[in-house]
Amino acid sequence: MSSTPNRRALTLAASLIVAACAAAGAAAAQANVPEQGTSPAAGTHHETSTELANAFDAVNRNTAWQQTSKLKLNFPTYHTEGIAYSQDHIFLSAVQIFEPTAKYPTPQGGYDRTPGKGIGHLFVMDKAGNLQKDITLGEGDMYHPGGIDFDGTNVWVPVAQYRPDSSAIIYKVDAQTLDVHKQFEVKDHFGGIVLDKQTGHLVGNTWGSRRFAEWDLQGKQLSTWENPNYFIDYQDCQYVPNAKMLCAGVTNLPQTPSAGGTAATYELGGMAMIDLKSHEVTREVPFQQWSTAGHVATRNPFKMTADGNHLSMTVAPDNGEEGNGTEILTYEADVTPAK
Repeated sequence: MSSTPNRRALTLAASLIVAACAAAGAAAAQANVPEQGTSPAAGTHHETSTELANAFDAVNRNTAWQQTSKLKLNFPTYHTEGIAYSQDHIFLSAVQIFEPTAKYPTPQGGYDRTPGKGIGHLFVMDKAGNLQKDITLGEGDMYHPGGIDFDGTNVWVPVAQYRPDSSAIIYKVDAQTLDVHKQFEVKDHFGGIVLDKQTGHLVGNTWGSRRFAEWDLQGKQLSTWENPNYFIDYQDCQYVPNAKMLCAGVTNLPQTPSAGGTAATYELGGMAMIDLKSHEVTREVPFQQWSTAGHVATRNPFKMTADGNHLSMTVAPDNGEEGNGTEILTYEADVTPAK
């Protein structure tokens, strides 16, 4: 009896075992790859595209920004704060004021003003600007949403008291289901937040962006640092690979005596890139284009994208009761990065 069939059978069996092991190894490797768009755990996900960072490094005072579109929102928007974009939605945070804060003659209980009263909103729109859902956020005196950011899965929203040196809640909103999760509370007014996709940590800026803090996702403060720059107060920020934070904002400066002096302020707008490792401002540029109501465009909601050397910026500086109401403005510019 020949042994050839047995050898062939053994060879076939060995081949099947090798193929099965290879398939199992591939499946295991695939299982260890994070799904695209999921929120990163600390140290597990690194975005490598530096397109936006490189393009913004070429922005200067001579950059020729052109307004290319204006989207009028057809619902009450109150005082706009931050904007973010997911694949399906536009998110806009805003605060509705019922009772304005009032300064105390002298500080009381560690506060320089009354808490006021209001409601925090996170408006969810389709890409045409039609309102799909109004999510109310906040608790008690914490009713003021700030600048927001989208991490690929969730929108992060800080909701603070409308006064410095106070407190805030950090919310996570699922961009698809729109489920709201209260992540943690912090002791201070934080008016902006991003998620650092290299570390999986959250970074926020306080009232007037005078201080930054970094937390893990459970709310443990890992570091804090002072803002060495006083050019503008950052109002809305976004994460930029790798380990950067792009912010825009405004400061109100007094006019000349003939133009009204300190009673008539001038809005100076601008943008800044912050390195989340060194904590340095790596580039800062003024921006002086104006909205329908006469506000500088970087006054509040702000986001920027890059396609090669072409930059697109969306802003929404006007409140619902001002000018033509809230309009989402798009500005575009081409830049020449340094070689």
